[in-house]
Amino acid sequence: MAETAVLTREAGAADPGLTARLGALDLPKGGFTAAARKAALARFQAMGLPRGRDEYWRYTDPAAFNAAVPAAIEIADNGPDGPLFEDLDRLRLVFVDGVFDAAASDDLALEGVEIATLAAAEAQADHWAAGVYGTLEAAGQERVARPFGALNTAVARDGALIRVTGKPSRPIHLIHRRADEGADVYFHHVIVVEPGAEVTILETGMTGARSNYVIEVDVMEGASFHHISAKRAGYRKLGWGGIFARVAAKALFKSFNLSLNGTLMRHEAVIDIVGDDAVAHIAGAVLGDGKNGDFVHDDTVFITHGAERGESRQVYKKVLKNGAKGIFQGKILVQPGAQKTDGYQISQALLLDEDSQFLGKPELEIYADDVKCSHGSTTGAIDETVLFYLRSRGVPKGRAIVLMVLSFLADALAEVEDEALREQISERLDAWLTRHA
Repeated sequence: MAETAVLTREAGAADPGLTARLGALDLPKGGFTAAARKAALARFQAMGLPRGRDEYWRYTDPAAFNAAVPAAIEIADNGPDGPLFEDLDRLRLVFVDGVFDAAASDDLALEGVEIATLAAAEAQADHWAAGVYGTLEAAGQERVARPFGALNTAVARDGALIRVTGKPSRPIHLIHRRADEGADVYFHHVIVVEPGAEVTILETGMTGARSNYVIEVDVMEGASFHHISAKRAGYRKLGWGGIFARVAAKALFKSFNLSLNGTLMRHEAVIDIVGDDAVAHIAGAVLGDGKNGDFVHDDTVFITHGAERGESRQVYKKVLKNGAKGIFQGKILVQPGAQKTDGYQISQALLLDEDSQFLGKPELEIYADDVKCSHGSTTGAIDETVLFYLRSRGVPKGRAIVLMVLSFLADALAEVEDEALREQISERLDAWLTRHA
């Protein structure tokens, strides 16, 4: 069904832009992913490159993603705050321009987890990931074409393969670094959380002049998956990312994304709730400043409820200034028979000037009659009454605005369950806001 759903452009392979895009890539050959890559390439060619008139690309110009090669951008350090989560006891996997760096990483042995890299495991025909790689991405194409997800499955050469069988004592930290100013980076993570297991995945760092990543997550019955991403974006950074998840009965899926700056960032999430009493939460906090050039940040989410008593939450907060542009496109689909579904979606923007803008497209599509679903989308400015109150109590204007912004972001940050991790993220936001107040 997924294959036929995306065959929308018969002449896609003849498109000069598509030909140039593929011509700039070195397509992998062989290995256990060969069949999945071949199918993904066919999907990508059938879909073609996204265009501005496509329904889910109306607010975001895909031209920079469609270009054959990205423009080079200088390599910056981690800024005055240093890397996030550095003082945390965790297992580190370091990727440089999308390629695993064993020398900079920790030993991959950790109780309750089996870890390998895609490049190293590729030659093992019997590797557990052989039956998983590309499957959730392919399923995610069923209702809405996501061409860059298919492209990633076809061309990504490395990434983390993580199979969780227990409850490891430490989180797994995926760290991204840059070495080539013009790197066009692709990486693909496959994560399987087996029944009753639990894991926390952290992601930080910088990922190329242009990046394309896919995370496939299979959360099995009674398992728990926690994901916190805070990949840093330079002012001219281009990035597309997709997370494709399947959540089984009584399982928990939670993902939080923090974004600071960037030129054009788009995050897509496709989450299928396939078991009864499953929970799926996804959230994001965005701070965008267009002072140094264009800033566009796009979150596009599609959650499908296909079982009874499922719970989903989409919580997105965006703070925008100096002409920055924020976009949220979120959908909840309740399938027939998915009774007692509880779906909630909220997207809000705080505009710190009159030049910035927020575009929201919340959607509900419901085919069951015993559900509780709601959505809301609001845009506003700093509350002058609250600002006056704080200033009248001796709080300087800049600090007052920082406190109000942190309060605005609180609902999104609350989706991070671990208090210590939430506190570190809050401190980082406070520092960034103080510098940009």
